[in-house]
Amino acid sequence: MNGQHGLRTRLTRIGVLLFAGAYFALPIVSSFLFSIKDNQANVWTAKYYTGIVGAEGFWPSLRTSLMMAVLVIGISLALMLPTMLVVHLRHPKVRQLVELVTLLPLVIPPIVLVVGVRTVLGWGPDYFAGTPTAAFLSGIQDTNLPWVLVLTYVVLAMPFTYRSLDAGLRAIDLHTQVEAARNLGAGWGTVLTRIAAPGLRGALLNASFLAFALVIGEYTIASILLFTPFPVWLVALGLDHAQLSVSVSVLSLFLTWLALLSISVIGSRGGRSATLRSV
Repeated sequence: MNGQHGLRTRLTRIGVLLFAGAYFALPIVSSFLFSIKDNQANVWTAKYYTGIVGAEGFWPSLRTSLMMAVLVIGISLALMLPTMLVVHLRHPKVRQLVELVTLLPLVIPPIVLVVGVRTVLGWGPDYFAGTPTAAFLSGIQDTNLPWVLVLTYVVLAMPFTYRSLDAGLRAIDLHTQVEAARNLGAGWGTVLTRIAAPGLRGALLNASFLAFALVIGEYTIASILLFTPFPVWLVALGLDHAQLSVSVSVLSLFLTWLALLSISVIGSRGGRSATLRSV
């Protein structure tokens, strides 16, 4: 009976894995086949992939999104890492309050957030014309680098950054390491860069990847604010060039998987190195 029960359990697990694999793989395979088929000539072709880099608007939109991603990652980590260290080391009682604040972007719908942002941007010409405030509100709407999107994405990335860093801090004995470093005369800058950051390499990479994925994939806020980063360009491309748009999507998905795999490898190596140093 135990053998039959174990066999049924294994078959059930295999069936679930096969179903999940097919559920995720079939749309991707179908998209790939659609992107390499020339319906007019009825032949297989790679022209929709080789034509990506030459597509109109590809490089400007990608450059804007990449610059925003770098800025969002830098600002998010610069704000959250010191905050999390202070909370974990000095004020653990306020951890729930910090967690509640960082979860607000998940509670507030993005459409509500973008309506609020548009309202604030409209205050410039309506109430602050000719003042530095109006110049500031106009400057953060530069189409080459829309800082208003950067600041908005920093807010949206807070829950993911907090969760990643919090999990990393809970996984290491940070108190002991910090106390030992401070007793040896290390300043807080040294503690942050040479003690906390190496031990949190995996958490920092995960937070960076999630912020990057948010910037590269966010469409609603950017389109409503009339900017054209990579996701908005991709949707507009699909209106006239469906197969080219699908090709870009498939390639982006592949590169995202590759980046995630690289982060996993780097994070695991960093974890092993930190363990060896502690031993």
